[in-house]
Order: sequence, then C-alpha cells, then structure tokens
Amino acid sequence: MMSKNKTSVSRRGFLRNAVKGSAAAAAAACTTVVAAPPEANALVRPPKPLPPDAVGLLYDSTLCIGCKACVTACKEVNHMPPDVGPAQQGWNAGGGDKPIYDSPVELSAKTLNVIKAYSHGTGATKDSAENGFAFIKRQCLHCADPSCVSVCPVSAMTKDAKTGIVNHDPSACIGCRYCVLSCPFGVPKYDYNDAFGEIKKCQLCKQQLAKNELPGCADVCPTGATLFGRTEDLKAEARRRTALKVGEYAHFPRGDIAGKVGGPRSGHEKLVEAAYQTHIYGEKELGGTQCLAVSAVPFDKLNLPTNVPENGYPTLSEGIQHTLYAGMIAPATVFAGLAYLAHRNTKNHTDE
Repeated sequence: MMSKNKTSVSRRGFLRNAVKGSAAAAAAACTTVVAAPPEANALVRPPKPLPPDAVGLLYDSTLCIGCKACVTACKEVNHMPPDVGPAQQGWNAGGGDKPIYDSPVELSAKTLNVIKAYSHGTGATKDSAENGFAFIKRQCLHCADPSCVSVCPVSAMTKDAKTGIVNHDPSACIGCRYCVLSCPFGVPKYDYNDAFGEIKKCQLCKQQLAKNELPGCADVCPTGATLFGRTEDLKAEARRRTALKVGEYAHFPRGDIAGKVGGPRSGHEKLVEAAYQTHIYGEKELGGTQCLAVSAVPFDKLNLPTNVPENGYPTLSEGIQHTLYAGMIAPATVFAGLAYLAHRNTKNHTDE
C-alpha cells in the first residue's frame, strides 16, 4: 500500500511537469549555446555561394512569344507524358484514350517547364502591366542555397559541386515530400497518380549537357527568350538588357551565350519596345538562383514570390539546428532536465 504521507503523482501530472522541464532546459541550453557578440547572429549560418562554373538560364519575358516550343521540347527530351487536366478532358479527349494536345497549365509530375500568361484589362499591349499581357516561364530555378536539398533526410536531393544543378535521385528518395513543402517556388512535384510515384523537377537536362547539347527549352527557343550559359555570364547579360532604352536596337543571342554548348547560334537584332524592370529576378532572391529572369512587367504580377529575404531559408534553419546540437549540449541538457524531473516525481513512490 502507498503511505498516506507519500506524494501521489498521476501520469498526466508527470507528463505536464516533464514538458515544462524540457522547455526550461531547452531555453537554458539555447541561452548558453547561442551567446555571441552583439554584431553577429549565431543562429544564422553563412549563405552558400554559387560554384564558379554554375550554369543556368536567362529568361527574357519581352522576347517570349508564348509559342511553348520550350514546353514541347522539354517533354521530348525528358520523355514526359502528355498532361491534361480534368477541365480539359472534354475538348481534348481525341475520341479515344490519347489526348489531341499536351495542354499543361501548371508544373506537375508530368510537366517540368511551363509558360504562363499574365493579362490585365483589355490585354491589348504586350509587356504592359496596364491593359496588357506578358509571359513567364516556370521551372526549377536551381537555387544557390536550395531548401529542397537542406530538408531532404536521405540526400535524394543534391546540388552538383561543379555545375550547381539541383538533382533528384529517385532510387534514394523515400517519398517523404519534404522538398515539395519546403520549396518557396513550388517546383518539386509528386506523382500521386502512380502507386510508385516519384518526385519530378527540372534538372536542366543534365543528360543533354553531358553530350554537349543544350537543354531542350534553350535549344528550340526561336527568339532567344530562353538563353543558356554560365550564371555569371547570364547576370552580365541581364544587366545589359535592363539598361537598354525604349527605341534602341539591341542584339539578342540564342542558344548558349558563349556559343560553346550546342555550337554557335546566330542571334538577332530587335527593337526594344518596352522598358525593362531594373529588377533581375533570381539575382538576390533567397541567396540567388542560377536561372534568372528579366521582364517589363513587375514580377509580383507574374506570380513570382518577391517578398522574400535575400538569404535562403536554410541559413536560418540549419543555423538553429547546428547551434542547438553543437557538442550535443542542448540534447544533453534536455535529457538531464527530464531525468531530474522523473527522479524528483518518483522518489517518494513505493510499490503497493
């Protein structure tokens, strides 16, 4: 029998006290570990720079004519099936099992690259935010400090040390879909229609690059709206374009900006008809991206996230994780707190 003078502790009471003790111990651990000079934030790790030879794409919305040749080429090069949504099946059934057209409206497990349109009012003027329209290309931006790589528990998502391309290895993937939830651009997609569904995303046609051939989208673009090259070279080209004035004639290259991958291509001269935004999308967003964009229409109207920090989210999430687990001080402190509470709340118990 338990003595009347002994303290009785219920399971609920013990768990309540344990949670309180854990929180207190964790707070104490953080106070101890995170101490840093006032000018430094110990919870944020330094951002990761792009590899010197990182490659990517420059998309120029003012050059895009919405032909979607890039979408078709992406499907062919990467052996992707047609993408027909429920709202399109009535007119796109083809009288049989196969659709007449590949008609994707958004990125999906079947579509790695898609052209979307912005329109306002009468939609009469191209590249005008008022009563106009514009195009935007959606695909993986290949971040300098990618969230998908940071959260992947099995390293199925990796960033190539030389090219910077963010790759996905389906043989290592466990289907947790953390990458889907973590990507601020909504790029990785999971195939829910397959019993053995996989994550799908643009990998910059790395199989084509290995053969010194261009990514499908850049290879077929008739106007050079999608341009391939070293990211640093593409940044310089983007700065040149955003400095152009309306009424000027300018040269616009096609294929590879350096004329190496896929061989040299002839560019073309074009009159600048709409003033470029000075903002180069991807130059600073979330630590920078290897795929950049320029436009005459503000990027928030093109449905790209603009209210984002200049450092990638992993700089904070990994910084907190590494700080808390440095030397295993925080976990040891929490464990000690729980052990103390367990001992304190059970020392007066006796078996019946």
